[in-house]
Amino acid sequence: MTIRLILAGCGNMGYAMLTGWLNSGKLAPEETFVVEPNAELRARAADLGSRVASEVGGIPADADPGIVVIAVKPQVIREVTSGYRRFGNGKATFVSVAAGTPVATFSDILGSHTPIARCMPNTPAAIGKGMMVLYSNEYVTEEAKETVGGLLSASGEVATIADEGLMDAVTAVSGSGPAYIFHFIECLTAAAENAGLPPKTAALLAMQTVYGAASLAAESREDPGVLRRQVTSPNGTTAAALNVLMGEDRLKNLLTEAVEAARLRSIELGK
Repeated sequence: MTIRLILAGCGNMGYAMLTGWLNSGKLAPEETFVVEPNAELRARAADLGSRVASEVGGIPADADPGIVVIAVKPQVIREVTSGYRRFGNGKATFVSVAAGTPVATFSDILGSHTPIARCMPNTPAAIGKGMMVLYSNEYVTEEAKETVGGLLSASGEVATIADEGLMDAVTAVSGSGPAYIFHFIECLTAAAENAGLPPKTAALLAMQTVYGAASLAAESREDPGVLRRQVTSPNGTTAAALNVLMGEDRLKNLLTEAVEAARLRSIELGK
């Protein structure tokens, strides 16, 4: 049976990536097979056109996938991945999006010669605006790297790292990062309401300001620090606000502390 990709466990992250791949045309729905015990997520994957099953036993016996994506919580990695041993030791390339789970764990389960790539995506992958970071072991061929990279590029920007140990930092910055931005929008909205703006207007101003500023930073050739200074008139309103955010490196220190907490938690999950 022609199945280019098996998605083992969907979850919100896996669903976001699958959506990006199918919407981009990098994969045809009939080339994908999703194994997901959650009925709601399974139905959402089926609505995208993927073939689905509630458990690994539902995968056709003659399936010969090129890629198997493991998209489940770290706590159930061994339980789920063990069902895919028949694709180990070179029969398929495995791509993990599980936070904190090292390649060695998959090698132990699937076989020491299994091609394994670790990927840390984030949820904006669902709209093609994600950030994907990839680490591959020595058994992943150049052809497989190109294939995996091509799929990931449909979901946003792709970066590679040669040191697997950096994946915990990646998880803390871009993997968890969208939640930081969503909370910033929540806080800016609340601050706007506190300043007297109606709730709907406050929400619109916060959302569009973050979206517009991020878009400008992404499309501009200028460093974000230069863009910040361009907006900041001496002794003006922006300067007054930045004195609060930047005074004693308040925001910088807070974000550094937050990222470090996430990084350490990623390390804990991998033990």
